[in-house]
Formats: sequence, C-alpha cells, structure tokens
Amino acid sequence: MPDTNTRWSRRKFLKTVGTAGMGAVLAGQNRPAAAQQPRTLPRVPTRPFGKTGQQVSILSLGGMFDIPNNQLLLKQAFKWGVTYWDTADCYGGGTSEKGIGRYFSKHPDHRKQIFLVTKSDARDPKGMTRLLNRSLKRLNTDYIDLYFIHGLKRIREINENTRKWVLDAKAAGKIRFFGFSTHSNMEKCLLDAAKLGWIDGIMLTYNYRLMHSARMKAAVNACVKAGIGLTAMKTQGGGQIRTTTETELKLAGRFLKRGFTDGQAKLKAIWENPHIAGICSQMPNLTLLMSNVAAAVDKTRLTENDTRLFRQYAAETESGYCAGCTDICEGAVENAVPIGDVMRCLMYHRSYGDFDRAATLYRSLPAEIRSRIAALDYSAAELKCPRNLAISRLMKDAAEILA
Repeated sequence: MPDTNTRWSRRKFLKTVGTAGMGAVLAGQNRPAAAQQPRTLPRVPTRPFGKTGQQVSILSLGGMFDIPNNQLLLKQAFKWGVTYWDTADCYGGGTSEKGIGRYFSKHPDHRKQIFLVTKSDARDPKGMTRLLNRSLKRLNTDYIDLYFIHGLKRIREINENTRKWVLDAKAAGKIRFFGFSTHSNMEKCLLDAAKLGWIDGIMLTYNYRLMHSARMKAAVNACVKAGIGLTAMKTQGGGQIRTTTETELKLAGRFLKRGFTDGQAKLKAIWENPHIAGICSQMPNLTLLMSNVAAAVDKTRLTENDTRLFRQYAAETESGYCAGCTDICEGAVENAVPIGDVMRCLMYHRSYGDFDRAATLYRSLPAEIRSRIAALDYSAAELKCPRNLAISRLMKDAAEILA
C-alpha cells in the first residue's frame, strides 16, 4: 500500500480519534477558533487514475445512503482526504445527488478538490443528455469529473454514437472523463473496453473472491495497458447464503490479534494491487467511515498466510457467492430472467442487511418478470454455473423474501 500523504499508523489514528471518541474530533467544529486545540488529522493516500493524470483517494465515498441528512459525514470525509465521491442519478430517487449538491452549496470551495462521479441509467444519447443535465443541476456543479454508464452488462450497450456523445460532452466542459460500472460479466466487459480506446474509467465488482482468478487478472492487466482507471466495489465479497466455517473464524481471530477487523483486511487485500486506484465503499455512518479511513492510512500489509486463508475461505464458500458471470446462467433459461440482478438483491438482503435497498431493487424489475421468477425451471442454469449455486432455491427465496 502506498505511503503517500500520511505517516500515520493504524494505532495512532485510533488513539487520536477512536479512543477519545468521534465526538471529540467533531466537537471543535462548533467552538470558536481560539478555543480549539490544534489537531493534525490523517489523510487518505492517493493513487493515479489510469492515464487521466488525475490523483484520487484510495477510498471512495459510496453515495447510496441518506446523504441529505448526513452532511456532517461528508464534511468529515473531506477532512480525512476521502475526496473521491460516488453517486448516481437513481440513488435514493435522486436524493443522493441532491444531498451532495446541498454540500457544495455550503462549501463551494471544496468542489474542485472532490473527484465527483455520477452515473446514467440511460444508454441512448438523448437520454444521457437529459440525465446528465439533471445531475448537474441536482449536484449544484457545472461539470462531472467521471460520468459512468450504470450497470453495464455487455459492451454492445455502448457504441459509436456513445463515443460521439462523450466527445461532445467533454468539449462542452460537462464531463472530464467517461466510463461505466459493471456487476455482470465483468471480465468480458473489461477486456472489450480495453480495445475501444476511449474509456477512461471502470468501476467493477472486485474482491478477495474474484481477484485471483486468471480471467480477472487478465482483464485488469488489459485495462492497465489501455490506461483505464479502475475502482473496486462490492469489496466485502458478501454472498447470497450466510456461511460460517472454521476458516472464517480463524481469519477473524487472526486479524483481531493484529489489531484490525476482517472487514478492514478485505479492503487491504484489494489495496495490495497497485493497479486498483480506489475502493468505493458505502459508509453511511461515522463509525464505518472512521474504520475504513483507519485501514487506508495504516501501513500494515497482509502476509502470505493472510492471503492463503482468504483464498481458502473463498473456495470453501464459493457456492454461496454469485460471481456475476450472468451470460452463462441467463443464457440457459428459456424465458429471459435477470438472474444476476436477483442475486445482487439477495446479497444486499442477506449479507449487507440492507433490506430496503434489496426490496427496492427487486421491485424495480418489471412486474411480468417478477411474476414468473419462482415458477421457472433453472436446472439447466445450475448445471452450467461454475460455482454450483443453488439457483432454483435462491430465485424462489428472492420471490418470497423480496416481493
């Protein structure tokens, strides 16, 4: 992990911030300047974002939470150097973008120091223009640093018309860089994007379960050679089935003895790859923000045994984790059903405990698709699944739990 911007150890961070309590750090904001004690806070390190020439914080603030009512969290993230902020036109029905816009209206001088990302659910140029203009208004800004197509599943969703739109939007000063996010068929999307020559950045599902596969390594390397900046998301590697193994308990105990949690260790595993510019993490409260910042500024590296145990645990529990290779399973079912999207909903529900988001995403599927999810035959998809997921049972679970 890089040493840039900080000489803080994890223990010093926690001693300064955690032991005294977050309230002690924040209390000074309401006191006259003369009454405040001088305090030097740690700053999250930065890394180059592909060939853009832009440095970004290795920890990115994911915007899928109640940002309008968490303005203090944004301010604290900024103070600690979490200056890569991610949102989307659809998050919270637009409230995420509006919340960031509210922050910029109060702190306009911070805008140029924030690397701002938002995303479009539209694919056609006309729809993208409409959503981009709406996002600019909501975010109270004249430009977006990185504009993503949201949830790309196949590279054919973008084409020459997209490229022309990107060139026009850049020329107008409305966006600086362009790319896409992807939860499905990530490796193929990355490999195809690397051949295009006009993709600046990609946000992909990337964690200790996926990062060591030959296909993922090849896809990441192709993007590195193409100068594409990479951001990891879904970094905790939660699955659709909750499992507890002896290896998992051994991992948790091992990391606690070394002074950090298994969640922090999962972030560190990703930062070990210098080609991943940043990690996008949902941090809806100050406790989680502090924990992730502590992991980012801590220089302790994972050992070979740590990595071995992670890989062992991933192998033991792979049948409970959807790797996003949806072209395989979805192509085996006669009546088209977005199996990967449903698996993602289950992950939010069972692994993240984010019941509202899981239900909202599931109910956003067309009603005619939801009506037949539980009744379809998924046996062919199960036979083709490289991770041996119990797709039939999981799809029925989703229909019962999330309907």
